Amino acid sequence: MGETLTGGCQCGAIRYRARNATDPAICHCRMCQKAAGSVFWPFLKVPLSDLEWTRGRPALYRSSEVGERGFCADCGTPLTFWHVGAETIDLSIGSLDDPALMEPIRQHWAGARMPWFTKLAGLPEVGSSASPEEILRRRPFQHPDHDTGEWPNSGNLR
Repeated sequence: MGETLTGGCQCGAIRYRARNATDPAICHCRMCQKAAGSVFWPFLKVPLSDLEWTRGRPALYRSSEVGERGFCADCGTPLTFWHVGAETIDLSIGSLDDPALMEPIRQHWAGARMPWFTKLAGLPEVGSSASPEEILRRRPFQHPDHDTGEWPNSGNLR
């Protein structure tokens, strides 16, 4: 997987470029659930030497004795998990500009998986017919899924 991947946070304050991504997976552990604000966290591995922060840098939180998580301090997007001392870093698949490129190939900590997880694909679909154009008409403050020269954080209502 030597292709170059790009991505960033929801508000656009942080952008990155990564190469040589491997091992796309999902994690069901309770720490990942809390860090992602979801019932699982999809991620991929990238060598630290092949990750370039092209705009901003993540804030860091030491989530365990061995792990450090990176996130956008402005919008809260979870971006990374780094096993302290490792030569690779995990990037959030959801933060990629094209997350469909990275289909997970394994699950970690399946014992912590929600008991209803396997039923998700069978749930009724609501709003699934909205086109990208329809979504844009809602005037989202979300950064577009591509690099930009600059991006005003219009969604910050503090």
